Amino acid sequence: MEATGTDEVEKIKSKFMSAWHNMKYSWVLKTKTYFSRNSPVFLLGKCYHFKTDESGELSTDGSNFDKINTEISGNVEEFRKDFISRIWLTYREEFPQIKGSALTTDCGWGCTLRTGQMLLAQGLTLHFLGRAWVWPDALDIDNSDSESWTAHTVKKLTASFEASLTAEREPKILSNHHQGTLKRNCDDNEMRNEVYHRKIISWFGDSPLAAFGLHQLIEYGKKSGKLAGDWYGPAVVAHILRKAVEEARDPELQGVTVYVAQDCTVYSSDVIDRQCSFMDSGKADTKAVIILVPVRLGGERTNMDYLEFVKGILSLEYCVGIIGGKPKQSYYFAGFQDDSLIYMDPHYCQSFVDVSIKDFPLESFHCPSPKKMSFKKMDPSCTIGFYCRTVQDFEKASEEITKMLKSSSKEKYPLFTFVKGHSRDYDFASSPLHEENDLFSEDEKKRLKRFSTEEFVLL
Repeated sequence: MEATGTDEVEKIKSKFMSAWHNMKYSWVLKTKTYFSRNSPVFLLGKCYHFKTDESGELSTDGSNFDKINTEISGNVEEFRKDFISRIWLTYREEFPQIKGSALTTDCGWGCTLRTGQMLLAQGLTLHFLGRAWVWPDALDIDNSDSESWTAHTVKKLTASFEASLTAEREPKILSNHHQGTLKRNCDDNEMRNEVYHRKIISWFGDSPLAAFGLHQLIEYGKKSGKLAGDWYGPAVVAHILRKAVEEARDPELQGVTVYVAQDCTVYSSDVIDRQCSFMDSGKADTKAVIILVPVRLGGERTNMDYLEFVKGILSLEYCVGIIGGKPKQSYYFAGFQDDSLIYMDPHYCQSFVDVSIKDFPLESFHCPSPKKMSFKKMDPSCTIGFYCRTVQDFEKASEEITKMLKSSSKEKYPLFTFVKGHSRDYDFASSPLHEENDLFSEDEKKRLKRFSTEEFVLL
């Protein structure tokens, strides 16, 4: 009886937290974000120019897009389509109860797990769809909770989507204009892309069976002393993501591995060993690798000397973003303009979506509006991510990033380093690829506990 009462209290508490966070963060979706016309905008390695002869700013709701010429309008539209196509993972409520707790929502504590999911989702998007892919329905999104980028303002931005945006949009129902476009262009490649788009999102579903869903990530987090409802830091999440990818059993995921840098050092031979490990099919082949580098960009506050390096990283097409944020809040950083970072915010609490059903609605997994934050407000603790499809890509990336590290470092030591050889060559315990009884080695557990105490608390 006592346990039942406790469960009821937890459920009431969860509902209160969900309502509170929606009230607290819903204004974020309604707040306009302004972009300068005179500075390039970078989004995960792609550069967009909004430059015109007039000075001033552009707002993301399109309220002054009618002053822009057709060429620039197209570029703004391309940026919007690219941004909206990135997978957005936020707080959810009313999902299946998390094992060992009464929690059915991650409101108030799961934001770093969500930003970690977004980074991994971008890596998988690069792997299965490529950087050039965009969601065909991206510009059809009409967020009823947001005053930005409504159907009215999008219509001003581009006449080509006018017919599909004049009526109220409902999930899973395509406009006549868009249906006609699909009939003309729906080739095998587009169908394949849609299958992978849905499959990637389904891997992050909020159910116990989803490979990278919250339930699974929490199970791996228990091995490092974390429980559902605890706060997670960027470095701990990096190790949890690595374990989740290692343990994933979907055949489609056997061609991907994750490497986490040790003490700000990427050991090249360890990375290549992971890429060249045997696939589960028994065939020797190379795997794509997602490299995660937990770093600190300063002491108590972010050192502004690292700004150019962070901008350089986000300018690379194989960058999959940064798990970071500002004190007490975690964000997924995906780009920048001038000295401001562009991010997606996981704090808006949405309803559970059952991704196991056919044609589940996709709208809530795509963010309609980018947000910006000054770099100096960024918390110094973060995890940087890269994707390399082949060993050759990794070698090229390591050379390019090493040059960037050297040129941006004003200190004697760079933010992190690439070194040749294995970690064991430098008296570090090599992390095993698979352990039957314990997912984390003793060495890893010590590092994870240290990260847990050093990192900022996330709310």
